[in-house]
Amino acid sequence: MINIGVFDSGVGGLWILKHLKTELPGYNYVFFGDQAHVPYGVRQIEEIKSFSESIVKFLINKGCKIIVIACNTASTASLEHLRKKFPETIFIGMEPAIKPAVEMTHTNSIGVLATGATLKGKLYNSVIERFANGVDVSQNTCTGLVEQIEKGNLDSKKVYSILEKALKPMIAKNIDTVVLGCTHYPFIIPQIKKIVSEKVNIIDPTEAIVRQVSKVLDRGILLEKHFEDGKIDIFTSGKPKMMDKILSSLFTEKMNIKKIDWENDLELTSTPIFL
Repeated sequence: MINIGVFDSGVGGLWILKHLKTELPGYNYVFFGDQAHVPYGVRQIEEIKSFSESIVKFLINKGCKIIVIACNTASTASLEHLRKKFPETIFIGMEPAIKPAVEMTHTNSIGVLATGATLKGKLYNSVIERFANGVDVSQNTCTGLVEQIEKGNLDSKKVYSILEKALKPMIAKNIDTVVLGCTHYPFIIPQIKKIVSEKVNIIDPTEAIVRQVSKVLDRGILLEKHFEDGKIDIFTSGKPKMMDKILSSLFTEKMNIKKIDWENDLELTSTPIFL
């Protein structure tokens, strides 16, 4: 049975893992959350590339032939590099959903919630240049939001305050579509809905990622269909308890989260900088 790798800077990728497992149950999944270095959004591009390369080597050693970069920031920083470095591996990355947002908007005004590194990246700006001509794009980095989600504070006043500060100016610009440009953010869609009008569309990129993985599997080049459920292995470079709260909310079965020591268990491409 084929292993599919999924990695993120933290717990955000678990949302994508849940949907992959639900829609494509006949495969093994190996998830890596790099909680020792979260958030990626405040880090330099070369540093993120280094972390991503080390994680990919770990996942390849676990037998993963497809790897989902379930992190917009890591995709922006390292997707092109990883494809060149590991040509035998199939990589599926995150692209800000600007095109569908532009196709959906009636007010010609959309909002984007994403990390600073994503908003500054070549990928994001390329998508804006290609698809957002004539559309007003408001964006916000939602400083501190990823950290709150990592702590499991999904319904907290702090999360609501961060979102309100980000979304109120966008609402004033008559946005009718919000793009979630970080895989952590689908966890707080209920909070977003409390702030924006019910007429405002919220674009979660998860469906597009699942669809893309399904297309790769259907090619049948190196992957065969399976009919029995596969297993899930969960790894974190941080504290397992920090991940367990979110993990327990997504899966009914209890999963063992394995702690990975960054210095000893991963092949480093450079010396990491710890916060």
